[in-house]
Amino acid sequence: MNAPSLNDAEHSVIPAPKARQLRWLLVLASVLFVVGISLPMITLSKFWIIQNSMSVLTGVLELFRNGQLVLGAVVAGFSILLPILKIGVLFKLCSPGLTDSPIIQHYLHLMHSYGRWAMLDVLVVAVLIVTVKLGAIASIEVHSGLYAFGASVLMIMLITSQVVRLTRSS
Repeated sequence: MNAPSLNDAEHSVIPAPKARQLRWLLVLASVLFVVGISLPMITLSKFWIIQNSMSVLTGVLELFRNGQLVLGAVVAGFSILLPILKIGVLFKLCSPGLTDSPIIQHYLHLMHSYGRWAMLDVLVVAVLIVTVKLGAIASIEVHSGLYAFGASVLMIMLITSQVVRLTRSS
């Protein structure tokens, strides 16, 4: 096996300085993602007495505890597993010295085909907030977990568009 030459760096999918910058942004997005799914996102208050705080992780665990296995698996898959896989693929695509190959094109296809389904629960949380907002009967208080999760979603979307743009232009 030959060591990579300087000419190989010229044929990298993403230029090294840009790849390094994208990897740092991915690290930040990953931290925000972990914080976002761990911290409470919302507190639902009913009749000013009963309060339930919920994070993505506690919501998934609660679904499993209540016997909602299919719904719990779907929420866990789209809210936790797919985003983790998407972050992993983005790290792979931003690897130093990565050259264009059929596997890279396959990763890009996966990003386009399945990436949009990851983090679908941002829409679900927004719909939940609008739907459950019942005035005097119940109220929802938004917490930092939702902001961290939303920031990670936006960052990962922006990083994905940058990676796709850079790999398509190479």
